[in-house]
Amino acid sequence: MAETKPTATAAAKVSTSVQPKKKGNSISWIAPVICVLIGYIFWRFILGSPDHFAKTLDDNWFWPKYEGAKGDLNKMYLGGIIVPILIGALLTVLTFVVERYLTITKATGTGNIAEFIRKVQYNLANKNVDAAISECDKQKGSVGNVMKAGLRKYKEMISNTELDTEQKVLAIQKEVEEATALELPMLEKNLVFLSTIASVATLMGLLGTVLGMIRSFSALGDSGGGEAAQRLSQGISEALYNTALGIGTSAISIIMYNIFTTKIDGITYGIDESGFTLTQSFATMYK
Repeated sequence: MAETKPTATAAAKVSTSVQPKKKGNSISWIAPVICVLIGYIFWRFILGSPDHFAKTLDDNWFWPKYEGAKGDLNKMYLGGIIVPILIGALLTVLTFVVERYLTITKATGTGNIAEFIRKVQYNLANKNVDAAISECDKQKGSVGNVMKAGLRKYKEMISNTELDTEQKVLAIQKEVEEATALELPMLEKNLVFLSTIASVATLMGLLGTVLGMIRSFSALGDSGGGEAAQRLSQGISEALYNTALGIGTSAISIIMYNIFTTKIDGITYGIDESGFTLTQSFATMYK
């Protein structure tokens, strides 16, 4: 009876040690709402405290109207209802900057990624898989996690007698890909808030400025002479606080987004290199 070779179906039946990370992201959607509420409280009760203005025009609980701000910072209150939204957007950016910094710093791990991969290559060249796994435990980052998952499959394939070399390499590659698919979303999560605010904050600032200009020119039509010019210049100054807040928030978002994506690209390159290292090492050492 002719001997039959294992097919790709056998490779597909190889189990994986990679387990999904069950982490909800609801807190990420709650954070912007909380930040906007804090922005409104800061705008309404601190910047908009009656003690900081010479005259109260309308004592509405939600948006009181004042005149004659006593301090430069309190003039920001007169910029209108868009100001608390922009303050909330700025707080949201700062919140996710801190959150992404901590997450990406943890994902980077300890030590240099290139040096870590060289150590793993050295241990694999000496057929010391356990030492290579130990290096992954020391690295404590995303590259180390992916490499460790691949090394476990690597070790399992060494003693596997059912599959040929090509199928074993495919099994290792699949394990690395599954581990990578779990690590990358964690790195990129919440960056959408920074990219979105970077685009929207400037537009919101311009909207606030336009609304402020409309109010200023409306007031100009109700008065005349030197008082009209004074009111117009004051209204324009107040309206431009929206533009300043919008541009500043957008600038911070863009800068931090680019910094984080650059760091993620470095981690991704290390993950790709680690997968290539495992498959090439196995193909060479265990033909």
